[in-house]
Amino acid sequence: MLEQKQIDQLSTIINKYQKQKGALIPLLQEAQRIFNYLPMDALSMIGKGLKIPLSNIYGVVTFYSAFHLTPHGKYSITACRGTGCQVKGGKKILHTIKETIGINEGETTDDLMFSLDTVSCLGACALAPVMVINKDYFGKMTAEKVKTIIGQYRAG
Repeated sequence: MLEQKQIDQLSTIINKYQKQKGALIPLLQEAQRIFNYLPMDALSMIGKGLKIPLSNIYGVVTFYSAFHLTPHGKYSITACRGTGCQVKGGKKILHTIKETIGINEGETTDDLMFSLDTVSCLGACALAPVMVINKDYFGKMTAEKVKTIIGQYRAG
């Protein structure tokens, strides 16, 4: 269930984009910042506000990996599965991340602190192996660095 404050924020955003062509993706991005994911009730509001069928909105949301239909953690960890990272120990880095936060890829911790995803390439091969938390890139990762960095995020 959406909170009234969130509904008000979403209504303001919908009004901002209502008459703009090509507004769906930026509107979805802003909506996701409010909820930290895209709940169906919010998608329904967006559909009504932009006069776009919910099925079209759902198609966009499920096409782009940046959008989430389930609650996502405050800190989104992305591990690279690209060749450069794998050659330099990326498999061990991913294992250490999973072990440290206690979830597998595609999952979110129960406390909504962390989510874990993997990608084929982060485009930072010179820094392999690479881990990203939100928009912060961490390169030349080791198991110890993973534990230290995640510990810092946990501490706030």
